[in-house]
Amino acid sequence: MQAQPDADKPDANKTLSLILSRLEDMKAEETVTIDLRGKSAYSDYMIVTTGRVNRHVGAIAENVTKSLKENGIKNIHVEGLPNCDWVLIDSGEVIVHVFRPEVREFYNLERLWTQNPAVAAV
Repeated sequence: MQAQPDADKPDANKTLSLILSRLEDMKAEETVTIDLRGKSAYSDYMIVTTGRVNRHVGAIAENVTKSLKENGIKNIHVEGLPNCDWVLIDSGEVIVHVFRPEVREFYNLERLWTQNPAVAAV
């Protein structure tokens, strides 16, 4: 009998839906989902979103993390909670970046992952 290595692995689309629902509940702003399938070996989706101030960023990140744990997603890695300028939540299949507006504008991650090389060359 052949083992199924992905049998206990969370479904990326379900994880994505769960996270997007929590972001909406927490009034996250300007949420963008980037499909990384075929572009990254590490993750299927990246979400970039904004909280209004540090406290909002922290609340969004904590709510998303709590929801992931409650839904059986293990090995969640979180960085940036002490300052809450930019919090990274890595659930494996989905990576979430929660920014304050100024920090998001400065790093502009969406441009790095969605830029079309043909358009950029023009």
